[in-house]
Amino acid sequence: VQLQAFGGGLVQAGDSLRLSCAASGLTSSSYSMGWFRQAPGKEREFAATITRSGGRTSYADSVKGRFTISRDNAKNTVYLQMNSLKPEDTAVYYCAAAVGTDSNLMYEYRYNFWGQGTQVTVSS
Repeated sequence: VQLQAFGGGLVQAGDSLRLSCAASGLTSSSYSMGWFRQAPGKEREFAATITRSGGRTSYADSVKGRFTISRDNAKNTVYLQMNSLKPEDTAVYYCAAAVGTDSNLMYEYRYNFWGQGTQVTVSS
């Protein structure tokens, strides 16, 4: 199983970025997905999650209304559209897969597989 996250970069405050996470070795409908992020000197935190069917999403309060998580099961890919980026969004963003469950997705322990992370830097 491999998760590959990409799409990060250096942008200015107010800009947008779209992160992608491509999964291989998993049947797309068998896993929920989450995006987590870790800012310098801070603990990793939940940002957004999506259930196996894509029917339910959840967001951290800090990103609600600005970020949108979606998935294309035909492509085995999950996306995180990030709009109105702020300097405090600067972090390494990780995607993760939780196999066979749609519940408690904001908790890291629910996830079986993790991607390598992609850096997002937002300048003021």
